[in-house]
Amino acid sequence: QVQVVESGGGLVQAGGSLRLSCSASGSSFSIDHVDWYRQPPEKQREWVAGMPGSGVSSVTGRFTVSRDNAKNVVNLEIDSLKPEDTGPYYCTVRGLRNIRGTLLAFDIWGQGTQVPVSS
Repeated sequence: QVQVVESGGGLVQAGGSLRLSCSASGSSFSIDHVDWYRQPPEKQREWVAGMPGSGVSSVTGRFTVSRDNAKNVVNLEIDSLKPEDTGPYYCTVRGLRNIRGTLLAFDIWGQGTQVPVSS
């Protein structure tokens, strides 16, 4: 079984920066893609940024996704935070598991980490 856990959330002031981490753990798996989503209050979940599993980093506006030194950890750095960035942030990991020689695709979401931004 592959597990995905986000961390790094917490109250921040507008204008500041924050780094969230997404850690995937388990056995015999490879990562194809990692994406970050968020769900602002009273809005639908929306895509924030992402990158291929083989990537090093990717920048989308104020959002930078990068691989940590640990192989299965991907960070999301948010710069110039705004109150409208408030909400839970989720990481989703897509990849393949090797189960007794058979490759099975997976797409697993973490439980999310809260990011409240004060004005």
